[in-house]
Amino acid sequence: MANAFWKGCALPAFAVFCASFAGAAHAQFAICNQTIDAINVSVAKETSGTFGTEGWWTIGANRCVDVIKEELTGRYVYVYATDVFGQPILTGDYEGHDMCIGTRRFSIQGTDSCWQRGYQSARFRLVDTKEMSRWTFFLKDPEAN
Repeated sequence: MANAFWKGCALPAFAVFCASFAGAAHAQFAICNQTIDAINVSVAKETSGTFGTEGWWTIGANRCVDVIKEELTGRYVYVYATDVFGQPILTGDYEGHDMCIGTRRFSIQGTDSCWQRGYQSARFRLVDTKEMSRWTFFLKDPEAN
């Protein structure tokens, strides 16, 4: 049902705003939670032709976390987020971005055969960093204007 909701909305339940973040001293890809609730986040990126996923970071309300420390080398980063009960709150809105996630802290190489390898499959949201070396991704409650 959540995927159907995402596909049918012009603006998803969580409005997402992205901007380059040149002022960060260390963060190369940061996620800022501008919601009223804590969230759990996983990220994915392609390195040397292979996708890898990492998680989980718990980000409190109105907090930011540096999730990728090294300078970004690819144009795209992928993000998946859940609430503290494990329910998806930010997922991809089209096929092609299904990747593996674990139930606890994880670092997984490859996107094939998630279930067979003991992982879950989740649809990540594509974030276009415009080939910037640093980027901040903002999650915002839909009620906030």
